[in-house]
Amino acid sequence: MIKQVPATHPRLKSLIIREKLVNGFTRGLVAREGLIAHGRGEAFDYLLGEKTSAFALDATQAAAATLLLAKQPIISVNGNVAAVSATDIIELSKYANAPLEVNLFYRDKKREQAIERELLKYGATKVFGVGPNASARLPDLDSERRKVDPRGILVADVVVVPLEDGDRAEALVKMGKKIIAIDLNPLSRTASIADITIVDNITRAIPSLVYAIKRINNLTNKEKQKIVNKFDNKRALAKSLEIIRGAMT
Repeated sequence: MIKQVPATHPRLKSLIIREKLVNGFTRGLVAREGLIAHGRGEAFDYLLGEKTSAFALDATQAAAATLLLAKQPIISVNGNVAAVSATDIIELSKYANAPLEVNLFYRDKKREQAIERELLKYGATKVFGVGPNASARLPDLDSERRKVDPRGILVADVVVVPLEDGDRAEALVKMGKKIIAIDLNPLSRTASIADITIVDNITRAIPSLVYAIKRINNLTNKEKQKIVNKFDNKRALAKSLEIIRGAMT
């Protein structure tokens, strides 16, 4: 299908992402509802100019420092992430020393296994949270998101939650965990609850995060902590909203 779109098309990248999601749906990675969720995010990306803002880069820098300072970071992966960013999320896992854990709102055995296979195919060495390994439960949460791996999200101090829902983010914060969200909607509950919200498309955010980790890896912990302390999530969200308001007017 994408072969029919000329390379000069102004929204080629967006169309490629759509095709990856549709392909992921046909292969059992993506839930039908995940296609709808992507459409909502795409609308915000359009208002953001489909580019990474300076404020998103500030958040990315703070996220990189937070991951490098973490004792037990973990990266949550759902079907949409696996469909559009498998190679990037695996690279992030490597450089952040953060395992990958499958965590789904619409959870079923086939989807779990399909996502696990996809991640392993692209180079992941271990995937948490699949099948009986998701034997722990998050308190104050009733959805299937409550099922987590006792080696992963349950004991992590920093959780990366790309393309997240607010209920689980709130539950994780109550447990004292630091949350790094990647969310194109700066008005979402996830965005406001997280310690650091990167308001950017995941296909741009993850490579930028990997680059930032490589760039500051040799800094001292004191210097990394200074980067974290300097970041103000509320201010970054407000600036993202200014960009959106400007696009609308």
